[in-house]
Amino acid sequence: MEKRKRKKFDKSFKMMVVELYRSGKTSREISEELGIGADLVRRWSREFSASGESSFSGNGNPVLTPEQREIAELKKALRDAQIERDILKKAVSIFSRSDNKYSGS
Repeated sequence: MEKRKRKKFDKSFKMMVVELYRSGKTSREISEELGIGADLVRRWSREFSASGESSFSGNGNPVLTPEQREIAELKKALRDAQIERDILKKAVSIFSRSDNKYSGS
């Protein structure tokens, strides 16, 4: 089984696709003309609408404002703390079972 190679499109190509889409062409027409998926046309258009000129930064990594970056870091820290808390809860329940199997006595 041969692994399919993923196509890469540069920012100027994506911008051209978005302009065609905004000019009134359907995503299906654009996809047939350019040999790309209609879903890509719609996704690139949504991304451009949301981020404007800062969209299509490359390698799937969006350009974040300092506030967005801080929010992402805080969300990650919260997730890590929640995982740690859940592990500690399980440990406490194991060590506090009434059968004293883990009490060391």
